[in-house]
Amino acid sequence: MKSKLPALPVIATAFGLLLVGGAATLRAQHAALDSAQSADVQAAVTADAFGAQDMPAAMGHHDHHHGNMALHMKWTALRDETPADDARARALLATLRSSIDKYRDYRVALDEGYKPFHPELPLDEYHFTNYARAFRAAFTFDPAEPTSLLYKRTATGWELTGAMYTAPKRFTEAQLDERVPLSVVRWHAHVNICLPKEHPALADWTRFGPNGSIATEEACDAAGGRFLPQIFGWMVHIYPYEAGADKVWAK
Repeated sequence: MKSKLPALPVIATAFGLLLVGGAATLRAQHAALDSAQSADVQAAVTADAFGAQDMPAAMGHHDHHHGNMALHMKWTALRDETPADDARARALLATLRSSIDKYRDYRVALDEGYKPFHPELPLDEYHFTNYARAFRAAFTFDPAEPTSLLYKRTATGWELTGAMYTAPKRFTEAQLDERVPLSVVRWHAHVNICLPKEHPALADWTRFGPNGSIATEEACDAAGGRFLPQIFGWMVHIYPYEAGADKVWAK
């Protein structure tokens, strides 16, 4: 099957720019280009090409409303909460918290297959992703097996702050609601991405990429880029150790 995705270096550059919030720094570009050679990124792109699971391992913490980022974000609609939704959400949160408590020791996460994505970059939040679990999330949902663990770096190591669930881009809002109630959380996806067809290190990343000003296929064609309606699948961050529902569910 012939993949319709851009070349790996181009995809990887977009990954790196997402990690640093869209800032087109030389360091991010170099890291992103290096990542194109990694087996993890290659496996992720291969999975996407076959429609299995759009690997979100490269999704670093970023401000969804900063700069042009809002042009490239799609959110599920927030539904009216019901007692059944509240009960489901409480049960999911309890399962998640109990299942990831052991990962407060990041070495346990590493031993169980979670891998940090670009720990050398200065980020507010780091994703440790389990690629086997990410693949399974394309077909089934287990609240005890998040795709990624979320950490922040401390002076002495890593502090576990939360987790991320994923779902394929083909999922409807009804299917996402079956996993995590849309009345308590909003899933998001990264959309309308224009990538340069070649020489990504020389591209104007104020125009291209997940924080660029180009957000339509017409404008992308005019700029000589390659337009992707959506990269990665659906994802949602949950922070079970926070106080208050708004912070726990990060709406």
